[in-house]
Amino acid sequence: MKTLTTTEELAQFCDAAKQAPYVTLDTEFLRERSYWSKLCLIQMALPEDHGGEAVLVDPLVDGLSLEPLYDLFRHQPTVKVFHAARQDLEIFFVEGGVFPDPLFDTQIAAMVCGFGEQVGYETLVRKIARQSLDKTSRFTDWSRRPLSEAQKTYALADVTHLRVIYEHLAAEIAKSGRGKWVAEELAVLTDPATYVTRPEEAWKRIKTRTHSPKFLGLVKELARFREDYAQSRNIPRARVMKDDALLELASTKPATIEDLGRSRLLLREARRGDIADGILAAVKAGLALPPEELPKIDKPSTQLQVNPALADLLRVLLKAKADSAGVAPKLIATASDLDQIAAGQRDLPALHGWRAEVFGDDALRLCDGKIALGAKGNHVRVVKL
Repeated sequence: MKTLTTTEELAQFCDAAKQAPYVTLDTEFLRERSYWSKLCLIQMALPEDHGGEAVLVDPLVDGLSLEPLYDLFRHQPTVKVFHAARQDLEIFFVEGGVFPDPLFDTQIAAMVCGFGEQVGYETLVRKIARQSLDKTSRFTDWSRRPLSEAQKTYALADVTHLRVIYEHLAAEIAKSGRGKWVAEELAVLTDPATYVTRPEEAWKRIKTRTHSPKFLGLVKELARFREDYAQSRNIPRARVMKDDALLELASTKPATIEDLGRSRLLLREARRGDIADGILAAVKAGLALPPEELPKIDKPSTQLQVNPALADLLRVLLKAKADSAGVAPKLIATASDLDQIAAGQRDLPALHGWRAEVFGDDALRLCDGKIALGAKGNHVRVVKL
């Protein structure tokens, strides 16, 4: 097992990869102790008919530059193949400002090919490569050196089996003509906005049962402070304060250090110093927000004027269309999406792109009374009116 530890060795491998139609890649990283993921290992493998070399790259070695890898990412003739690439791409975008292009994500391709929603790598290895994975090294500390032989073997398996999986799925996509479906999903992965967390929008990720604009204003300012603080110091959000503590503070509205000391959920280190000062400033800012700047959340589907009969018909249509297309229904639309469509909402992913071709266009026709559903044997069919 070869581990590349110099820029020259990495450049030599990447030059070889540029001569191949594709290269498979994966990463190992840590995020438990930082805001940004810490890249600990990169795995790459060439196709079998181009030598089949599989290597590990140690990005923790002093002096190793990843620029040859980023140059490979920009090399158009070579497809860069990942499985469940989102976190890998975030690392490379944050560290190098680059996305692999062209990109192929076998998890997305597998969903499009009927393997279900968010299918795991282990499942594809078993079903396509007809192999099994040794999972004993899955939850190890990848930042510690030296790496054990077991860790190296586990890491390389993430790119060697991926070759067989990629070739199988790429052929299936070409045969089915669903390349456009995959391209639409990959466009989201390679959109910088997917990986940019704006502190002023951080409140939207926090689940709360209270929808009062004044309460949400406090949540917004507390979440903004937490995001700014965590990003600037590269620490996890939970090290500043957890969501339940943030919501408690939005409810109790502390004005002094003494008030913070009465919190049940706030971490001890957050009751003093910079974090405490930031919390108090955020509460003050939240209370001072003018009405036009108070956040509002979309009305939950349970409060929408949903036509229950129409929602049920949409569920039947979705099941029929998903079965016909050979994809998981949730990949097309969720139960909440169907309720929103039945309530008149139209700005939903299920009504755009390839999802519209498979389901969305007929869903709108059903809502407009232009089609009906009928049963023939074990099949549901669309009847034009």
